[in-house]
Amino acid sequence: MATTTRPAEREQWTGQLGFLLSAIGSAIGLGNIWRFPGVAYENGGGAFLIPYLVALLTAGVPILLLDYSLGHRFRGSAPTVFRRLGKKFEPLGWFQVAIAFVIATYYTVIIVWAIRYMGFSVSLAWGDDPATFFIGEFLQDAGATVTTDIVAGIFWPLLIVWIVTLVILALGVAKGIERANKIFLPLLVILFLILVVRALFLDGAMDGLNAFFTPDWSALSDPGVWVAAYSQIFFSLSIAFGIMLTYSSYLRRRSNLVPVSYVAAFANSSFELLAGIGVFATLGYMAFQQGVAVGELEGLTGVVLSFITFPQIVSLMPGGPIFGVLFFASLTLAGFTSLISIMQVISAAFQEKFGLSRVQVSVLIGGLCAIVSLALFSTTSSLAMLDTVDKYTNEIGVVSSAILMCLILGFGLRKLPELQAHLNSVSTARVGTWWRVLVGIIVPLALLYMLATTVIDLITTPYGGYPESFVNIVGWGVVGAMILAAVVYSLIRWRRPVDDYTPDPIAGFEGSSARLDTGSTNPEAHR
Repeated sequence: MATTTRPAEREQWTGQLGFLLSAIGSAIGLGNIWRFPGVAYENGGGAFLIPYLVALLTAGVPILLLDYSLGHRFRGSAPTVFRRLGKKFEPLGWFQVAIAFVIATYYTVIIVWAIRYMGFSVSLAWGDDPATFFIGEFLQDAGATVTTDIVAGIFWPLLIVWIVTLVILALGVAKGIERANKIFLPLLVILFLILVVRALFLDGAMDGLNAFFTPDWSALSDPGVWVAAYSQIFFSLSIAFGIMLTYSSYLRRRSNLVPVSYVAAFANSSFELLAGIGVFATLGYMAFQQGVAVGELEGLTGVVLSFITFPQIVSLMPGGPIFGVLFFASLTLAGFTSLISIMQVISAAFQEKFGLSRVQVSVLIGGLCAIVSLALFSTTSSLAMLDTVDKYTNEIGVVSSAILMCLILGFGLRKLPELQAHLNSVSTARVGTWWRVLVGIIVPLALLYMLATTVIDLITTPYGGYPESFVNIVGWGVVGAMILAAVVYSLIRWRRPVDDYTPDPIAGFEGSSARLDTGSTNPEAHR
């Protein structure tokens, strides 16, 4: 039973621009730079842009709008919003918080890798064999085993990054998160533009761009290519695990949600395309130097692309150290703007349920997240653990969260008409019935197919060739832990009022003033 204590006034962005920059900063992360170019190349090259655009319009933007409408209408963190929709739905909110917690623990260490590699770029410290340097000397990798052996060169920088992150979190939405994004996001764009322009003037750059953009039209008949497109859009936009829901809850009552969502989505996709141009122009140079075709190169995505392939290129090219510093600085900034958004999902949830201040949450809950991160991902087993946890958290956890959101709101509660009316009531652009069809039918069907194929693949073949025992403990164990945390935290009593909330009436929509739960009917209670 909720208490009757009046909640503190909710924080707000200073304006629409601050929110937009923060939303774009969250969406533009590591995956834009190291995942999209390789995924596009492996799934039809230029032809991949067709399913990519379809996925953006039919899944990315609709779910982004769903997140915005939920957070803005019900004014809370993920657990608060789903509790206000119905007590039995609160576990979904905590499941999203658990996803954010897990991602934060390993996302931070990748930022540390990028920071260290900025320094390594100056002296080309990786020598003639970047792969051996990264896996052996830098990570001291012990393979697919769980160890407690700490790597000092990662532990101490990781501790510093966590301190900086938690200070920003403690400063709050406007003074911390918004101010950081207003600095980091423009700097990221400037640095990356310099990097791309330099890459375009390298020998062989046009060969790389031809490899990236040349369409393989036959790929469009492959269902796997379409799944890859939906996966990329879905994981790139920071949707369905509480980030955009939480961010939109700090907007003023009159906020232009629909146009802002379009700008955020297309800004993210534009950066991905820019990243593809920069990465493949650089890979074209590497192929030129080695006298091979771009298609014969290895390591075109993820950790291998960033920390093995790119250092090789930096060693080959004139002015390589400068190029390396720019690349790894871009990775650092992209990762950092996403990290603070992930941490705000956690912070908002604990502030609202337990009545903690943002400083208390930063010290207690943020500190716990930092301890887990340091204990697991500054060790010699960090690489295999990171790879496995990332796979299961995103492709099982986040996708399941999105499916549940769509089904609960579309079929369980039939809230999509109300959310559509809310979007239209506060926006200059309108969404029509098409949005409800996509969110209620098309998106969950597409995601169910993705989830089913992923689960079958993970059950039949141990992920990454790792030992089955390791995958079961680290991969499925993390999924189970997130589910358990969602249930346990839902059972704990709220320290702040949550049920006595009524959304503002929507002109012309009869169901907008209906009670959500028992309690006060004062609409000012949670403003």
